Amino acid sequence: MIVTQTDTGWQIINQQAHGLLAMQLALHWRTDSRPLNWTETLIALTEHDDGQDAWEGRNHLTTAGAPLHFQMLQYSVAQCHRLIHIGLQKSRWNALLMSMHTSFLYEPKRGTDKELDEFLDQQAANQTKWRREIKANKQEADYAYAFLQWCDALSLVLCMEQVPPESRRLEVSLGPDGVPYYILQRTDGSLGMEPWPFDAPAFEVHVETFLVEELVFKNDKQLYSALQEAPAGVKEWTFREK
Repeated sequence: MIVTQTDTGWQIINQQAHGLLAMQLALHWRTDSRPLNWTETLIALTEHDDGQDAWEGRNHLTTAGAPLHFQMLQYSVAQCHRLIHIGLQKSRWNALLMSMHTSFLYEPKRGTDKELDEFLDQQAANQTKWRREIKANKQEADYAYAFLQWCDALSLVLCMEQVPPESRRLEVSLGPDGVPYYILQRTDGSLGMEPWPFDAPAFEVHVETFLVEELVFKNDKQLYSALQEAPAGVKEWTFREK
């Protein structure tokens, strides 16, 4: 979950909704530089945070009982396996991108956990095997994953309300083309991107949010019930070239 404290409680955006927002952004990427296997890449982008732990026990709560923001989560090798299994049921390309995502996230932790090290070794072998099976070279796969990563980063910037005011620029990430991209907010509320990487001069994206008033929950079941009963809201953004 992406959790933001409000005056009355918590604003919560599900990880899967963040993935859907990332896919909406990807749909507007310029057509002449889209990655290989476009449809499968969009699906992988939508599902790149799937396989989350079940709503049981206290999987989604802090020790104090607050909704657990995703950046406070400890890694889960089981969740990584589930994520790749979801991709593999669709195609080797989807599984390849999911596998590359887990490598990006957890290679920096190599050497801290034997189970994680075994998983990372398995993914390195899987990635070589799957590229060979689908006849894609490493450069093509790296470009597609860099694209996924860029859309993921931009979606998180929006969901976490990190765009600075007064037209100050914030670097989102290097794009798949190796170019740094900067986001800014104009006085009219519209968002700009420098350089402009999209195929339309203006477009809108959105994500579903939930506002819950309880500050502390006893268990996942209580939080899940509160989310189901909370009124759904929508955060919207307009991107405009000029």
